[in-house]
Amino acid sequence: MHRSAPRLSRILACAAVPVMLVAVGCSSDSGSDGKKNAGSSPSGSASAKPSEPTVEPAKFSDLPDPCGAIGKKTVEDLVPDAKKKGGTAGQSSDLSARGSCSWNGLDDKGLKGSQYRWLDVGLTRFDSDQALGSGAERATADYTKQIAKAKAAEGATKVATEATAGIGEEATVVTYGLSKTDEDFEYATVVARTGNVVVTLTYNGAGFAGGKKPSSADMVEGAQKAVKEAIGAVEKTAEATPPAKGEDKDADKGTEKAGDDGKKDSADSGDEDSPKEKAKATPKS
Repeated sequence: MHRSAPRLSRILACAAVPVMLVAVGCSSDSGSDGKKNAGSSPSGSASAKPSEPTVEPAKFSDLPDPCGAIGKKTVEDLVPDAKKKGGTAGQSSDLSARGSCSWNGLDDKGLKGSQYRWLDVGLTRFDSDQALGSGAERATADYTKQIAKAKAAEGATKVATEATAGIGEEATVVTYGLSKTDEDFEYATVVARTGNVVVTLTYNGAGFAGGKKPSSADMVEGAQKAVKEAIGAVEKTAEATPPAKGEDKDADKGTEKAGDDGKKDSADSGDEDSPKEKAKATPKS
């Protein structure tokens, strides 16, 4: 009995050693795992960050002279006796991004009255921007905006809209009537897009001193002919090269506003001619 007690003590002491080692080992492994997981979190997050997509380069990097975008023969046909055969350019601080030109004239037909015509073309180019989108996407948005603007012309009646094939990548014609200076005017506006460029062309006319008002079909035909030439000038003159890096986003934001101002200047120059007064003052044969 006395011999078995020390032996039993030694057995219990040896049995306790593995338990302690296991406990220490678990504690040590847990600590190393904690450190490993904590250190791996930042690197895991960094590798999971998606790369930023690159926008498509703009197709056109320049614009043609707006006053030369429509052929002289076409201008003579659409605007007889144009006051300025070379056109009146609208104001622009950057002709590579925006420009406009207008023609107006009164064709005196004696006892048959007089015919007044006004033609305006506006060109707006959009660069690709990482934050704002590709030039084509931005031009498409402006294309939609210009159509809505034409449809919302103040005082317009009998407004009609129709998609037009064969002009650029997409085109829409908007027609309406408008009464001003006690005369009835017929309007046709064609908005077209090719790549990152939007062309907005308006052609209108009226009969004075007994002259017959032009038909909507004639105004549409004339407007479509002119806008095709303008689109052709864009595609021929503008260089299809990617834009330079570091494009000025703020300057391009001003393109749309400045382009609209240029169109307004052109329109105002036509109104200043007072065609009705000129028709009254013209002697009849």
